[in-house]
Amino acid sequence: MPVSVVVGTQWGDEGKAKIIDLLAESHQVVARYQGGHNAGHTVVVGDQKYALQLVPSGVFYSHVTPVIGNGVVVDLPTLFNEIDTLESRGVSCSRLKVSSLAHLIFPWHQAHDALSESSLGDQKIGTTLKGIGPAYADKSRRVGIRAGDVRDAGRFKKLVRARAMDEQKILVALGGEQLNVDQIVEKFVALGKRLEPYVADTVNLLHQALGRKENLLLEGAQATFLDIDHGTYPFVTSSNPTAGGACAGSGLGPRDITRIVGIAKAYTTRVGSGPFPSELLGDLGEKIVDIGHEFGTVTGRRRRPGWLDLVMLRHAVRLNSLTEIALTKLDVLDTFSTVRVCVGYEVDGTELHGYPDDAQVLAKVVPQYVDLEGWNCSIRQVRSFADLPPQAKALIELVEQHVGVPVSIIGVGPERNECVVRR
Repeated sequence: MPVSVVVGTQWGDEGKAKIIDLLAESHQVVARYQGGHNAGHTVVVGDQKYALQLVPSGVFYSHVTPVIGNGVVVDLPTLFNEIDTLESRGVSCSRLKVSSLAHLIFPWHQAHDALSESSLGDQKIGTTLKGIGPAYADKSRRVGIRAGDVRDAGRFKKLVRARAMDEQKILVALGGEQLNVDQIVEKFVALGKRLEPYVADTVNLLHQALGRKENLLLEGAQATFLDIDHGTYPFVTSSNPTAGGACAGSGLGPRDITRIVGIAKAYTTRVGSGPFPSELLGDLGEKIVDIGHEFGTVTGRRRRPGWLDLVMLRHAVRLNSLTEIALTKLDVLDTFSTVRVCVGYEVDGTELHGYPDDAQVLAKVVPQYVDLEGWNCSIRQVRSFADLPPQAKALIELVEQHVGVPVSIIGVGPERNECVVRR
């Protein structure tokens, strides 16, 4: 009864959707376990590119049941826009299930997000202003509204109105604009009616699938170092993208999980503020951004580029109990004469043993690099490890040596079949 988890090991944007899409072919259920529409997953199928925010990446397979788990916060306008877009392009979303326990995002959450971020001035977190954090805050405050509430239309309408009235008072007191309560209620009552057919008891659904000995794939958004507990706090997301969050966000138990795949790019990127030891600020960084098309799927923001950091990756292996690594976008480095890899940190001339638990310390570390010879040729046609250039193999072997788990999948291009799978 195998359950696989796919988790990002850096600051997001590692190419999780491509790997999830690759793995989904051998699974019957693909479930998203945390995050919201602040994360974008891009899947390339033939000459078609799809940008997903909430719908799980397994939607492209007719045999897969896509599930939005209880750990996700759901923005209904975004969800239905995504469904409509996919359906218009011939991708059926009829199998989609949304957990009755998943919390919903409302306009007051986005208003709080904007007020909070603007008040921080130069200390901005870099949030996407989509209301994710405030929605999770309401969940913890036990005042949130859940997807299952739409099944009683009259009660749902009263809940939305009451919460909108309460939040309007708070927003106005904080200097924000008044909400159009009647408009919000009308809009979300209609959205709730549309959501109702998708709502399901997904915890039981997942366990029933296990009982039928189906293969389940759990996908996280964001990544390990954006985890609210283990990331570079406060420059983090509002949930737990790490593998431990997969259980809480899906309702499956720890002993159900048999495989945990960590996704890492062959270099590193970050969006927004926060420390970044291996960051590249010059022409080489711009080259990575240009070749790798490093702009956010959701926000369009330019990602900050840097070399691969094995100190980070080793810590991600520990935090997630990774069984293996999928190394993506190796082809982006095809034209680099030298490829640098960070293998250690120093602070004030002293070597650090492990990843620091303080973002202030992380901001001061001096990365220690190993320089590898580049391969200076295209690897997009390569489909077996034996056919990779020796220099590319050397990079992969260095990763395995430092982090202690195998690299099982290597991305050599953006399309779904452009990868090397090591058996």
